Amino acid sequence: MTNESSEAALYGIPNCDTVKRARQWLAQRGVACQFHDFKKLGVPADALAAWVQAAGWARVVNRQGTAWRQLSDADKTLLAEPTPEALVLLAQHASVIKRPVVRWPDGRITAGMDEAVFEAHAV
Repeated sequence: MTNESSEAALYGIPNCDTVKRARQWLAQRGVACQFHDFKKLGVPADALAAWVQAAGWARVVNRQGTAWRQLSDADKTLLAEPTPEALVLLAQHASVIKRPVVRWPDGRITAGMDEAVFEAHAV
C-alpha cells in the first residue's frame, strides 16, 4: 500500500488505554496524526481490507479482549479466516480489531501498540 500522506492516520476507540498511549507517543515525537474514531465514524471497508493485506489477519483480529469473548461461537468461527463475510462482521464489531491501527505517512500499516515497531515507523 503506497497511500502516502504527510501525516499518520490512527484508527481506534478514544477511551481505549492503548489508543490513548499511542496518541500520546505520537504527539510526544511530533508525528502529525489524524484520529479516526471507530465508534463515531465506523470502520472504512476499503481500509479494513488493506489493513488485513498489510498486517495480516492474525494481527488485525484481537482474540484477547472482552469484545472477542462476547462474540457468539458462530461469529468466532466465521472470523477464523479473512473471507468477505468475515470482513463485514469485523467491521460491524470494531472492538474486535486490534488497536490502534496506524497508517504511517509512508503508507505502511501497523496494528497494535509496540513501541519498537512505532519507533521504526516514525522515522
